[in-house]
Amino acid sequence: MQRFLDLLEESDNCVFLSGAGISTFSGIPDFRGSNGLYAKYDANKIFDLAYFYKDPAYFYTHAREFIYDLDTREPNLIHRTLAMMEKKGYLKSVITQNIDLLHQKAGSLNVIEIHGSPATHKCLSCGENYSYNDVRELLEKETVPRCTKCSGLIKPDITFFGEMLDETAITNAIAASSKADLFVVIGSSLVVQPAASLPLYSLKRGGKLVIINNMATPLDEYAYLKYDELGDFFNHLSSYFNE
Repeated sequence: MQRFLDLLEESDNCVFLSGAGISTFSGIPDFRGSNGLYAKYDANKIFDLAYFYKDPAYFYTHAREFIYDLDTREPNLIHRTLAMMEKKGYLKSVITQNIDLLHQKAGSLNVIEIHGSPATHKCLSCGENYSYNDVRELLEKETVPRCTKCSGLIKPDITFFGEMLDETAITNAIAASSKADLFVVIGSSLVVQPAASLPLYSLKRGGKLVIINNMATPLDEYAYLKYDELGDFFNHLSSYFNE
């Protein structure tokens, strides 16, 4: 752990990439773990754009359990520690694959959401915008939320499979990664592109890669340091900043 703390103290531009593994500590299941969402729901349907058009009820019925209940979820030690690191100047930005809004809830300001966000929704017919709370209220009355103006289908601004990623978010993520002299991956298996390639932008400029994940990743051989236990790691890291 001291080796990581030394890297952090020497770093001028530290960036974290967070995946679903960190949200399990807040009671939100990950995707590919043994008890993950893809073990419970059909991965070919839940975030597939074509299937969403065909049967939006499949997404909305299941998403009530892990997206539209976020008011019951609280940031955990990992989210809070990252927010504190940013406040104290140790962390430039958090790039996240997550769609649970917990980084922002913990107080992180510079968050790049590369897979979009359920904070905003849009009618696919007329383009009317809806907030997260707007849609939650609609879901209390109906299985699939429909536009109050034209009855069109409402979709969250989450990037589904088969959909283009938000260009601004990807551009910002690549820019942040390219500047990072210390790039830390937490709770991500690094198998989904383009997130999986972001650490390479840091490595190309001589940055150090640190991976904290309980499963192997394709970039483990490039990691300067590798840890398995997120909980232990952040218990130590939190203690360091609270001394």
